Amino acid sequence: MMTMTQMETTVHYDNGYEEVYMTQEEEWDRDMLLDPAWEQQQRKTFTAWCNSHLRKAGTQIENIEEDFRNGLKLMLLLEVISGERLPKPDRGKMRFHKIANVNKALDYITSKGVKLVSIGAEETSAKEGLLLWCQRKTAPYRNVNVQNFHVSWKDGLAFCALIHRHRPDLLDYSKLNKDDPLGNLNLAFDIAEKHLDIPKMLDAEDIINTPKPDERAIMTYMSCFYHAFAGAEQAETAANRICKVLGVNQENEKMMEEYERLASELLEWIRRTTPWLENRTPEKTMAEMQRKLEDFRDYRRQHKPPKVQEKCQLEINFNTLQTKLRISNRPAFMPSEGKMVSDIAGAWQGLEQAEKGYEEWLLTEIRRLERLDHLAEKFRQKATNHENWASGKELVLSLKDYETATLTEIRAMLRKHEAFESDLAAHQDRVEQIAAIAQELNELDYHDVASVNMRCQSICDLWDKLGTLTQKRREALERTDKLLETIDQLFLEFAKRSAPFNNWMEGAMEDLQDMFIVHTIEEVQSLIAAHEQFKATLPEADAERQAILGIHNEVQKISQSYGIKANILNPYSTITTEELLNKWDKVKKLVPQRDSALQEEMARQHSHERLRRQFAAQANLIGPWIQTRMEEIGRCSLAIGGTLEDQMTQLKQCEHVIVAYKPNIDKLEGDHQLIQESLVFDNKHTNYSMEHLRVGWELLLTTIARTINEIETHILTRDAKGISQQQMNEFRSSFNHFDRKKNGAMETDDFRACLISMGYDLGEVEFARIMMLVDPSATGLVSFQSFIDFMTRETADTDTAEQVVASFRILATDKPYILVEELRRELPPEQAEYCISRMPPYKGHGAPPGALDYTAFSTALYGESDL
Repeated sequence: MMTMTQMETTVHYDNGYEEVYMTQEEEWDRDMLLDPAWEQQQRKTFTAWCNSHLRKAGTQIENIEEDFRNGLKLMLLLEVISGERLPKPDRGKMRFHKIANVNKALDYITSKGVKLVSIGAEETSAKEGLLLWCQRKTAPYRNVNVQNFHVSWKDGLAFCALIHRHRPDLLDYSKLNKDDPLGNLNLAFDIAEKHLDIPKMLDAEDIINTPKPDERAIMTYMSCFYHAFAGAEQAETAANRICKVLGVNQENEKMMEEYERLASELLEWIRRTTPWLENRTPEKTMAEMQRKLEDFRDYRRQHKPPKVQEKCQLEINFNTLQTKLRISNRPAFMPSEGKMVSDIAGAWQGLEQAEKGYEEWLLTEIRRLERLDHLAEKFRQKATNHENWASGKELVLSLKDYETATLTEIRAMLRKHEAFESDLAAHQDRVEQIAAIAQELNELDYHDVASVNMRCQSICDLWDKLGTLTQKRREALERTDKLLETIDQLFLEFAKRSAPFNNWMEGAMEDLQDMFIVHTIEEVQSLIAAHEQFKATLPEADAERQAILGIHNEVQKISQSYGIKANILNPYSTITTEELLNKWDKVKKLVPQRDSALQEEMARQHSHERLRRQFAAQANLIGPWIQTRMEEIGRCSLAIGGTLEDQMTQLKQCEHVIVAYKPNIDKLEGDHQLIQESLVFDNKHTNYSMEHLRVGWELLLTTIARTINEIETHILTRDAKGISQQQMNEFRSSFNHFDRKKNGAMETDDFRACLISMGYDLGEVEFARIMMLVDPSATGLVSFQSFIDFMTRETADTDTAEQVVASFRILATDKPYILVEELRRELPPEQAEYCISRMPPYKGHGAPPGALDYTAFSTALYGESDL
């Protein structure tokens, strides 16, 4: 029979228990063997140890010699320890029955390879391992220094520290006193027996009163503590693994939710903005169209650039999330319907398609409205002048005053009528101009065309009526003319010459006050040349004026000579010399005013030319600069000489240079705004438009951000997959060599050649299997990321669903389900509530209410099943 003087050795059985057996020391402590107190302590300790196992079978022993004598309880003890059934015991009460039962127990022990004598290397290692475990667990506690299994335990603090390390809820270590060893020992033994199911194998008084407590007794007692707490450590390890897996999953879900939110906001902005850009309904006034142009400029400079960055960041977040999911062996993220990266790209393409040509349409409409305003004002001026001229003409032509007139008066009426006809013919061009302007306003869809048409129709109807009335009056006067013989030739000549001259002056005044719209210096120069030609005709006009005034003076002279009253009126014309003089003075005043207006316009066009040259000078520098930066980014992304960190450093430097260049773009935007506000629409000094440079700048920002994200993804993949920098360079070199079109992807034949160059012996079936891995969408192209994933797939060290299930099984103490209180006890609060909210109920038989299915939850984490 084994005694308490034996060392510990560990034996593993099918039920998972680890039990302790002691082998004899090579040298017996003779004095201690002869000490009755030591023998009593050994009996007590061994009895308590046996009862800790027999209690599971509903029995116990009180005296070793008496209770083990018949071998029945000894065989029962071995069955509890091993979890196996021993041969059926003999139930007789004879001595040979008892000896047979004891022999069956000893034969079973021998069959398991347990030696009952001597001390070997394995037993010594078990003792050292148990001592090391005690030292590691009690190391942080004050006044505890475990160096052996005897005097290091006398003050009881080591026992209390071991309990507090694993169950701090059972005692307050800070309140213990090193000078109270009896209280410390009794506290530790009572807690172990009540809360840890460890029987009280030692008495506090025996340990305190013995100079050197029995080493084997304390080792036996400590082995019970070790087995009681070993399960807790295993649960802690399992909980840590679960926390790690759940932490990764929670972070991925946050990224998914953030992607969904950003995608929804960006798509909603595109949905609101696209109809606004597609609306081509013109406004009726210049001010309203200018506001539209200002709104579009605010959109391009303030509203769209942040959305460009959001779109780029959304793509970067999506790629990063997919990389993390792939590295952690999780299923790929599938966004909600309509929120894929391709969906966002399609919506963005629709936005830019609607935006294309919108600004050009605005400028075209502004030019159209500008011309319409000019034509409308010109129509109003000519219509007013004509209406003033035609006012009262219908009444005059309708008079029948010739019926009662004298011969002189009749002749005067005839001559007057001839002068009127001349005047009427002179106004024919003006009426035709009015009609032509009205027609053009109709064709250009002038907003107030109804009033224009009404006024034009009124003028044309009156003109036709005047023509009819004029013809009728001439016929009447000619019939009467046969009765008339005398006519004042001078008045007639005055009327004939003054009417055209008056009409010329009115036309000159209209031309001198005419509005003009020009866009170039050459057009202003053309107007100045025409004005100079007009001024060259002024001497001839002045001579005609003096001749007409001479006729009037001759009339006055004749009137005075023949006693005619000085206030006699010309019967042939309504034009007076005062009117001619006033109009001539107005023409002379308008000429220098016209000179000043043309010179101001010339200065304005020179200012516009300076704006064009200023914009062109900057644009011709910025355009090539953007192209150079794009080429630098391309070269950096293809470089294989240095590390990925070197490439990242170069790209970050390049990004810093690009960001620092932004003020040049802003200054160019300011110059472009000045040009647009000045209504300058063309620039022959540069081939770069502001829109081209905006698109190039946005493409540069997007390219540098995507390239940096690609390098970050490569670094993340390299670190996660355990790829060395040399391997990464070799992979990049091979990929660049077979990326023959330099578009960032290998075609199928190039990929096969790349694999062969790297030592793969490929058949058609194997190559088809590999293509399914690297090109699941069958696009015929293999990206660098897919190539890296394939090259490192077999060496990946990732968690699996089976590992997570095994960890949960440990927390559930081998049950196929787990309870809510077990999750809250073993996991941190955040991870525990996460599991409780997502873990489905357990549907198997025999489970208590509220049991959860951790197997279905674990497989769903890795996409192997659906919750």
